[in-house]
Amino acid sequence: MHTEAPERLTREALLQLAATYGAPESRWLVGGEFERAVVHSDGSGVSYDEPHGIRWILEQLAARQPGWRPYEEAGHLIALERDGGASITLEPGGQVELSGAPHRELSALMEEVQTNRRLLLEIAEGTDLRFLAVGLSPISPIAELPWMPKGRYRIMREYLPQYGDLAHYMMKGTASVQANFDYSDEADCADKVRLCAGVGPLTTAMFSNSPLVEGKPTGFLSYRGHVWTRTDPARTGFPPGLRDDYSHERWIDYLLNVPMMFYKRGKAWVHAEGRTFATFMTDGIDGQYATLADWALHQTSVFPEVRVKHTIEVRGADCVSIELAGAFCALFTGLLYDRSALDEGLALVDALSAHGTREGRFDAACRSGLRGEVGGRALGDFAVELGDIARRGLQRRRPEDLPLLEPLLARLADRRSPALDQLEAYAKDPSVAGILAACAY
Repeated sequence: MHTEAPERLTREALLQLAATYGAPESRWLVGGEFERAVVHSDGSGVSYDEPHGIRWILEQLAARQPGWRPYEEAGHLIALERDGGASITLEPGGQVELSGAPHRELSALMEEVQTNRRLLLEIAEGTDLRFLAVGLSPISPIAELPWMPKGRYRIMREYLPQYGDLAHYMMKGTASVQANFDYSDEADCADKVRLCAGVGPLTTAMFSNSPLVEGKPTGFLSYRGHVWTRTDPARTGFPPGLRDDYSHERWIDYLLNVPMMFYKRGKAWVHAEGRTFATFMTDGIDGQYATLADWALHQTSVFPEVRVKHTIEVRGADCVSIELAGAFCALFTGLLYDRSALDEGLALVDALSAHGTREGRFDAACRSGLRGEVGGRALGDFAVELGDIARRGLQRRRPEDLPLLEPLLARLADRRSPALDQLEAYAKDPSVAGILAACAY
């Protein structure tokens, strides 16, 4: 009996799928992602299976939160999931990430984050565990941080160092805060992508919070940001040309041609050995052909400053305190969810782009934060303008969220990136205990 081969995924099918993306403004939500480093009281990393280790932390979170379901891989508990889209996952070096459910109100989003923080601190009581709000683990050498038992990380740890000498720093050491926003259609998406990508250096400057490596100043306020410039350039930064001229088609073509690290068949993670997704679709890999599930997975293996799926994921900020994480979400809510603010923000992007080069602006942000200069003008001056635009946007559309923005506006007025707090504390007490106290979550 003849059996027809299953229909293969095509570029045209992906374009048609992207055309269905977008949501009416009445359904726009905000989602947040919050990563935290976990260390011992001596600054060393926390392994997966040790007593009071990373697995134990997940088990405790599940036991104290009804409704969270465990997710295992090869017998290892690696995540918790809950109805509504929330999850708690692990980064390669044991960083614990809360991906909150999307919320209409920022107050509800922040309540979820605060609840998670209280639980983590309760779990740490009576142990030597420390949770850190910092962009890069500040004490332990990266090579000494443990690896988490996830199949994709096994492949990534081998693949990425071929293309970036600080790839393992990115995987095991970094932590960030990110947020996800809706768009109405392709044109709205393009404007929001241009704004978020264009203000990327300002985002890094405002939330710079990783000045220390192995217990010493690095000369950077955001060493995390610098690390990303030395991690596989094919999947970091932002695709050439798309920053100022985004379309779904061009974004999909970028993704189709990014070398793949892995794919999954059943429970097995398989090396893709750098072949592209386009090849996976048309020619297959070892007799396997790409599916929509493969496409969804592939999209998680690129790490640009702005990542587009059903929503726009804004990246580029170091992990910061809860109050500044709330300000990060409020900032981009004000910029992206009010049309006048979006237009003003795009004009600011044009003005910023006239000063120096993209690489120069980003390097200044990583090295000096808000006090960095490009083309004779301080990044902090542009950031103050951006904060004012966001404040007006919130005032028009979500005035109840204005208090969340205030901690950032106060820092902008002083041109004070949070990394400066760490460095001042370090100058007074450079001990391990002093450093951990300065960046305690």
